Amino acid sequence: MWKIFGITALIALTSLGPATADGWIDDVVRIDVLDGGTAQDGTHRAGLRLRLADGWKTYWRAPGDAGIPPLFNWRGSRNLHGVQVLWPVPMVFEQNGMRSIGYAQEVVLPLDLSPRTVGQPVRLKGSVELGVCSDVCIPATLSFDAMLDPGAGVNPQIVAARANRPRTAAEAGVGEVVCRLSPATGGLRIEAHIELPKGRGAEVAVVEPGDPAVWASEPQVTRKGGTLIAVAELMHSGGGAFAVDRSQMRFTVIDAGRAVDIRGCSAD
Repeated sequence: MWKIFGITALIALTSLGPATADGWIDDVVRIDVLDGGTAQDGTHRAGLRLRLADGWKTYWRAPGDAGIPPLFNWRGSRNLHGVQVLWPVPMVFEQNGMRSIGYAQEVVLPLDLSPRTVGQPVRLKGSVELGVCSDVCIPATLSFDAMLDPGAGVNPQIVAARANRPRTAAEAGVGEVVCRLSPATGGLRIEAHIELPKGRGAEVAVVEPGDPAVWASEPQVTRKGGTLIAVAELMHSGGGAFAVDRSQMRFTVIDAGRAVDIRGCSAD
C-alpha cells in the first residue's frame, strides 16, 4: 500500500532534479516518447520508454505494499481524445521482507491514442509521477512533449512491448472464478478461487478491487490441485462500510516471467 511506502522512504522523500542535456534525471531515470504511427483501427500507436540506471526500479499499475503507482496526466496534448496505457508483464521484487511489482533497467509502456481527427498529427504532452527505488526510494515527475506523425512506420520496440502482455483468462485456460466475501477487522476478507492450470514457478497474485478508494492487501496464495486460492483484506480509504462489485474485481497471477489477467468473479 502506498502509505507504507511513505513511511519506509521518508528519509529519501525529495524529488529528483531537472533533466540533464541528454534527458537523464540525476543519472537515475529517463523518459522518451516512441512513435508507432496509425493502426488499421485508427488509433495511434505510441510508447513511453523508461530507462533506469543499474540497480534502480520503478512500479507497475498495482505496485504492492512497498510501491507507488504511476500517475499520468496528458495536459497540453493536442488532437487527443483518449489514452489507454497497456502494461507489459511486470517483475516481482522481494526486499527487506516486502514485495513490490514493477520494472527494472528499461520498460516500454505502449499507448493506444484516440485522435480527435484521424490522420492528423497528435501532440503528446504531459507528465508521469512515479517512484524509483534502489537502496532508497525517490518520487520523480517526468515530463514529455512530442509531435507524433500519423504516417510513422511500425516501431519494433512498441511491437515487442505489446506482445509482452499478460495472457487473457481464455488464453490461459482459466475456468470458474469465485469470490467469497466475509467481514474482517476494518473491512472485508476476500477469498478468490480461480481455476487455473499450475504455472512454471512460484505464483504471485495481485488483487485490484476496481474502486480506487478500496485498497487490497498482498494476497496469500495457496493451491488445491488446479485451483489457485488468493486471500486478501479489502479496506476503504474513508473507513466504514463499503460494497464490492464482483464484476469489477481484477486478478493478475504472475509466475516465471508470465502473467494472466483475469476480470471479474462470481459469488458461490
